Amino acid sequence: MNSLKIKILTLTIAIMGIAVVLTAWHNLQTQSAMLERMALKNSQLLSQTILNSISGEMSVGRNQNVQISLEKIKREPSIEILNIFDESGRILASANPDETGDLVRTVDLIAYRSGRQFFSMSMNGEDCFAAIVPIANEESCHSCHDPEQAVLGILNLHMNFSELEALQAKGRQATVFSSSLMLAILVIALTCFIMFYVDRPLHQLVNAMVRVEKGDFDQALTDINSSDEMASLASKFNRMVDRLRSLMDTTIEHERQLAITQEKLAHTTEIGSMNLALEERLKEIEHLNISLEERIEEIEEANYKIADLASDLETKNTGLEQAVDRLSALYKMGLALNSTMDLDKLFDLLIRKTMEALKARIGYILLLEPDGQSLRIGAAAGLSETLDPELRIPLKPGGVSHWVVAHRQPLLLQDLQQNRDFVRVSRLGYTRETVICAPLTIKDEIIGTISMANHLDLACFSTEDLSLLTTIAAQASIAIKNARLYEEQQASYLSTVQALISAVEASDAYTHGHSERVTRYSLALARTMGLTPPALKRLEQAAILHDVGKIGIDAALLHKQGRLSQDDFQTLRRHPAIGVHILEPIRFLREVRQIIVQHHERFDGHGYPNGISGDALLLESRILAVADTYDAMTSDRPYRKALPHATAVTEILDNSGTQFDPAVVSAFLATWEQNPSLCQTA
Repeated sequence: MNSLKIKILTLTIAIMGIAVVLTAWHNLQTQSAMLERMALKNSQLLSQTILNSISGEMSVGRNQNVQISLEKIKREPSIEILNIFDESGRILASANPDETGDLVRTVDLIAYRSGRQFFSMSMNGEDCFAAIVPIANEESCHSCHDPEQAVLGILNLHMNFSELEALQAKGRQATVFSSSLMLAILVIALTCFIMFYVDRPLHQLVNAMVRVEKGDFDQALTDINSSDEMASLASKFNRMVDRLRSLMDTTIEHERQLAITQEKLAHTTEIGSMNLALEERLKEIEHLNISLEERIEEIEEANYKIADLASDLETKNTGLEQAVDRLSALYKMGLALNSTMDLDKLFDLLIRKTMEALKARIGYILLLEPDGQSLRIGAAAGLSETLDPELRIPLKPGGVSHWVVAHRQPLLLQDLQQNRDFVRVSRLGYTRETVICAPLTIKDEIIGTISMANHLDLACFSTEDLSLLTTIAAQASIAIKNARLYEEQQASYLSTVQALISAVEASDAYTHGHSERVTRYSLALARTMGLTPPALKRLEQAAILHDVGKIGIDAALLHKQGRLSQDDFQTLRRHPAIGVHILEPIRFLREVRQIIVQHHERFDGHGYPNGISGDALLLESRILAVADTYDAMTSDRPYRKALPHATAVTEILDNSGTQFDPAVVSAFLATWEQNPSLCQTA
């Protein structure tokens, strides 16, 4: 594809092709423009002729002949549409009588109003020419038409020049054929010219050069007469071949003489130089042998040192990896211990993370009882599932925790079989193999121990394991202290708020003990429904505090014995929102506040203060609503006496699905059946 003749032919053919195509395109465009001008001119002449005919008929008063004239003219096959319409678009007369009175096409009316009289357009998929010509109100028409009317009608003519299009298609075919024929003739002529005057002489020169490469100078001479230029090129090439042959003959002769001379000189000096070189090489080999022996000794000594260093490095790397693992475990342990303030969760998290860090099969926390004579299980993992969680373990000699509490320091027992001072079978029901135990202290007071027993891979615990457990125990002691302080703070907050509620209830004999009863009912109902311990705790706190908002209500209104007004009801309905506002600074009551604010909402959404309904209500708030309503009905009030238990239950049943959640009502009935004493304490 790198041939010169192909490049010349391709370029020339491309140029000629572009020129022929542009010429043909220009001819086709010229033909199309000429035919379009002819069609437009014909439509103008025909429309003017029709307009003159119509005007002549109308000027002599033969208006009825206009319709006839239009029908006769319409017989011409090239006419598609012929009608007269007024300026509103209503057809006054048409070659098709059925169209009279109809509306003209929108495109024709728009063309007239935009001032277009002669133009081309597409109709039914074919090109046509349209003439929209107004019929002026001349003086000869004033006898029949209002002189003030400038236009009597608009002539609408559409002509289909399909014959002109056929003629245009034939012209297009002729132009394409002639252009293609011309291009083919030019390509053939150019190809013949290049093949004879360019390609053939070049092939002769290439063949001659090949003979020169092979050394056949006599056959390399060539004779080219196709053109003066090629003849001159062949002559120069022949002279170059003669000159090259002469130079090569001379060079070969000189090289032959030089080789003979060098051979004679080399033969006389070669033996002497070889002897000298051989002696030098022998001396160098002897010196290298001595140096090589010294280097081998140095390498052996270096290998011994490298082996010692590699062993030390491996030992240090192992220790470093263990240290990094322990630091990482301590870091994760610290994050985990600071993530919760719940003591049960804290103990469980502490055991699991410590067992994972020390690869222990068994782990447990034992807490010292207030009497100082026994321990109870705070958390455990890896022990038998049948173990009683309420088990009390006496502090006696032979126990690991007894030794740690007595000596106030951690203990490492690597192999219980070789240590007779400790009982091998633990009181927790497992056999000790290897044990580490560390004390848990708060302000120098031991509160319990944390123990890890029996390594996962059957190895013994090490002093590093004991050090890690001691550090974890120190972290755990701080976390336990913080959790206990947090619980004490919660208890203090709750006690303070509960004292305020008790003060409010104490001022009214009718509401005295209401919060306690509601709490008791709510917890019994929640246990029947199977709520989790965290949910029970939230519900208990919410039941105790659910009426704390009444602190912000006027006492006179709370004790009012007469009928309450609408304003009184609106004021009383504010107490859930007031209660939430009072408890807002206490962050740990965030979920409890949601229960309190919803305890007067209804299951059907008609409660207060927010009108929440259905499953959008917290389950705890739905339980509290039933318990609160039951106690309100079964307690004395300033405006009525307490209702009997059966009446209150019937009222709650009647409001199931509207005021109360049906599932909670069902659990409420089951609770009373299972625990009739609740009714007696009401």
